[in-house]
Amino acid sequence: MQTTKNFWSGIAIGVLGIVLFSSKAVMVKLAYNYDVDAISILLLRMLFSFPFYVVIAILYRNKNTEIAIKNTDYIWLFFFGFVGYYLASYFDFVGLTYIKASLERIILFLYPTIVILLNRIFLKQPISKTQAIAIGLTYLGIILAFSAEVNITGVSAYLGGFFILLSAITYASYLVGSGWLIPKFGVVKFTTYAMLISCFCVFVHYGFIGEMDLFNFTWEVYVLGLLIAVFATVIPSFLVSLSIKMISSSNFAIVAGIGPISTIILASIFLGEFLTFLQLFGALIVIFGIVFMSVKSSKNK
Repeated sequence: MQTTKNFWSGIAIGVLGIVLFSSKAVMVKLAYNYDVDAISILLLRMLFSFPFYVVIAILYRNKNTEIAIKNTDYIWLFFFGFVGYYLASYFDFVGLTYIKASLERIILFLYPTIVILLNRIFLKQPISKTQAIAIGLTYLGIILAFSAEVNITGVSAYLGGFFILLSAITYASYLVGSGWLIPKFGVVKFTTYAMLISCFCVFVHYGFIGEMDLFNFTWEVYVLGLLIAVFATVIPSFLVSLSIKMISSSNFAIVAGIGPISTIILASIFLGEFLTFLQLFGALIVIFGIVFMSVKSSKNK
């Protein structure tokens, strides 16, 4: 009975984490209404997140695993922090300047299929029939959604979609490559260190090309930056980790299907965004493809 209770608690925690993560795109789009560029809002996100991760890093500094950590592991940690949290976030924020928040979440939701493709290319892992069907369905859904968007907003949708796809690819690369490092550092410690590395990368980036005065934004931009940092970055990152621990990564992948749906709902409420019937149909195909693959994978384990 307790196991069942813990399972449903894990589901609830996972749903909350996914919904909070999904709110990021909506809040970023809201911030763009106040004459702020992508790197500036990304900087505010990292500035407000930074103290939380510093405290967590201090608390977990003496918590070691039984696996020895080599000097080269720290080099790889820096690399994956750079790719998985800095580059992926930057591409995502730039892409959001061109396309709807709803479409952003649909494209990002492709990352499980990209993980499979990268594993096939670099690790020579075979692609099952179920995975092949899921990949075909998801990309068919993306084609439907974007063909309709281009008719509405023009070719800029392609540029936005390209940046979001780069975000999904870099994040998937992080997932593929960092899997062997996480057991060495532990989930919390690895995530915290990777986020701190990402923060420093953003600080350096802004120092070189930041074109706006950090202290000259409207108060709404600072509030949104704080909300993005706390409620769409720090809190959900640990809620997701806790949920995965409670219900397993396979079950969490199924729960994650609520992500695009929650973004579509939030975007319609706060941004007035509405998808056409064809775009909604494409979104449903993408969600079905990922969830179908996750259910089949869960049953095969």
